[in-house]
Amino acid sequence: MLGTYYYHEILRKTVISFGTLFNDIHIRHKDQSGKEISDMKVALAYGPMQKFLARIEQQPELNRATQITLPRMSFEMTNIAYDSTRKAGITQTFKASDGTNLRKVFMPVPYNIGFELNILVKLNDDALQIVEQILPYFQPAFNMTVDLVSVIGEKRDISVVLDNISFQDDYEGDFATRRALIYTLNFTAKTYLFGPVADTPEGIIKKVQLDYHTTMDRENARRELRYVATPQARKDYDGDNTATLTFNINTSQVRINVNDTSALAVGDRIVIDSEIMQIKEKVDATTLAVKRGFSRTIKAEHLENAKVNKLTTADDNLIQAGDDFGFNESSSIFTDSLQFNPATRTDSWWTQILEVLKNHLT
Repeated sequence: MLGTYYYHEILRKTVISFGTLFNDIHIRHKDQSGKEISDMKVALAYGPMQKFLARIEQQPELNRATQITLPRMSFEMTNIAYDSTRKAGITQTFKASDGTNLRKVFMPVPYNIGFELNILVKLNDDALQIVEQILPYFQPAFNMTVDLVSVIGEKRDISVVLDNISFQDDYEGDFATRRALIYTLNFTAKTYLFGPVADTPEGIIKKVQLDYHTTMDRENARRELRYVATPQARKDYDGDNTATLTFNINTSQVRINVNDTSALAVGDRIVIDSEIMQIKEKVDATTLAVKRGFSRTIKAEHLENAKVNKLTTADDNLIQAGDDFGFNESSSIFTDSLQFNPATRTDSWWTQILEVLKNHLT
C-alpha cells in the first residue's frame, strides 16, 4: 500500500483557497472633514508573524524604501489533525468518472487543518476596519468550494470555522521603536484527503442476479426463485425518433396524437422531452392512450413536432457512469433443481455432480 505515488495537491489547494478569502481587503483614510484621502489594499503573504516582526525591528527607519509597510496580513498553516466525527467506512468506495474512464475511489479521510491569520497595523482603526470586513462572514463558519481531486472532478465544500480572536500590542521601548498592533485570528478548515485513484476495468454493474432457496442446507440447496435487476434508461440515448407529436399537449391530457404508431406497442415506454410515459392503449393509427409522469418523472407541456422516442434495451445498454437510471426487475420460479454456475454463467447439473463427487471422495 505505502509506496504507491500519488499527489492530489489537496493540502496545497486548501492553503491557497484559504488565503484567497482575504486577498482583496481594503482600508480607507479620511481627513477631518470626512473626505476620503486614501484607499489602500492590504498586502497578504504566507509566512509566520515572527518573520514580519523581525523585518520591522531590523529596519526601524520610516523613510527607508525597503521597509515593510503596514498594514499587512500574513497567514500560515499551524497544524493538521484527524477528525473522527466525520469518519466514514474505511473500505467504502464510490465510482467517479473523468469523462472517459470509470474510476474507483475510496471514501476520503477527514482532516482538520489549523490556520492562523495575523493582521499587523500601526493604527488601531486600520485593524478595526480589516477585522470588521472579515467577521460577519464567519457565523462561525464559512464554506469555500475546492476542487480536491481534479482527475475525477471531485469538488467539495470545505467549512472554515473561526475559532478565536486575540489582540497584542508589541510597542515597547522608546519613541524610536516602531509600534505594531497585531490581531490574530485562528481558523480550522475541515477538509478531506483522498488516497490513490484507481481505474476500474470492470466498468458499471449491468446485471444483478439473486437466487432464493427454501432450505438452509447450502450444499444441497437448489434455486427455486430467481430475482434479476438490470439498469433501465430514463432518457433516450440512440436518438431513434420513433414518432413525432402532431398537436400540443398539456399536463392533464392522457391521449396524445402522433404521426405514426406502427412502431409502438402497448406497455412500451416513450419519452418526450424529459417526461416518460407508458403506452396503455393504441387507439388508432395516430392516437395513443398513455400514463403520464411514468417512472417518477414530472408531467409537462409538450409542443407540436416534439420527438417521441421509444426507450428500449438499446438505451439501457448505453447508460453511462453518473447517469440517472431506474431498474428493470423480473422474477422466475424454477422446479428443475439446477444451480447457477458462475464460471460458465449458465444453469447446469455440473455443480450438483461436483458436490456428489466431493461428498463421495470424502
